[in-house]
Amino acid sequence: MDQAEQLRNVIKRQNQSLPPKARLIAITSGKGGVGKSNLAVNLAIQLQKQGKKVLIFDADLGLANVEVMFGAIPKYNLGDLIYRGMNIQDIITPGPLGIGFISGGSGIMGMNNLTKGQISYLVHNLAQLDSMADIVIVDTGAGIADSVMEFVLACPEILLVTTPEPSSLTDSYSLLKALHRNPNFRKNETVINVVANKVTSVEEGQTVYDKLNSVVTQFLQGKVNYLGMVPQDAALEKAVRQQQTVSMYAPGSNAARAFEILAFNLMNNGHEIPIMRRGITQLFAGLLNRR
Repeated sequence: MDQAEQLRNVIKRQNQSLPPKARLIAITSGKGGVGKSNLAVNLAIQLQKQGKKVLIFDADLGLANVEVMFGAIPKYNLGDLIYRGMNIQDIITPGPLGIGFISGGSGIMGMNNLTKGQISYLVHNLAQLDSMADIVIVDTGAGIADSVMEFVLACPEILLVTTPEPSSLTDSYSLLKALHRNPNFRKNETVINVVANKVTSVEEGQTVYDKLNSVVTQFLQGKVNYLGMVPQDAALEKAVRQQQTVSMYAPGSNAARAFEILAFNLMNNGHEIPIMRRGITQLFAGLLNRR
């Protein structure tokens, strides 16, 4: 019996007594530097302000943007849970407003060598997250590398961050094309929302979406929804330099207001979310299944 089968069997037994699953959202982009992690942390804060319990899973192995903007360095990561027997509460680092975040660290890289006991322990701990959070935000890496696509494919909701730059739009389309061509992509069970970042106006944000949606519809026979935009704002840059989120540093700024609207749209825009939402344990089942 391979690792994926072992994990599926454990999850099946766990699901018989699990509470409702947390809403699982991947935030990704076609290239770096477009504001993906900024969206993750500010969206988490605004959702928390709207009464949701939010947890961030930092799966961007190459960078540590979440911890920088939260001003908190994690002592432990997923590897400590798997290999040192720590429990899930031990590896959650507290952030602003009670938001927790988990660093993937070496735990993700070593998942293809887990024993049956380690798999069972991992699933038992991850299952607790569904009762600890209403929403789990997965901050993925950028681009179409396998390590990024694995996390994107495992989530039923995707927030794709792009900017008005032609190269950003091209890279976003490349990511969507790779996603649609992947045999593991569940097109009818996945909601893809676009966020236009670093725009100069509401109209430019709409134009960014329209351009991307046009090529997706024409060449991929797919669909992406428009969640909203985040404007260029000096307050956001200042907040990053202060290792803070703009939603906390300058709550009255244009950028903070935009993140507030995005959070509201995410919870109220009416896009149909698949009834059989895939929880955090299913995310890791998908990762092992593709290794």
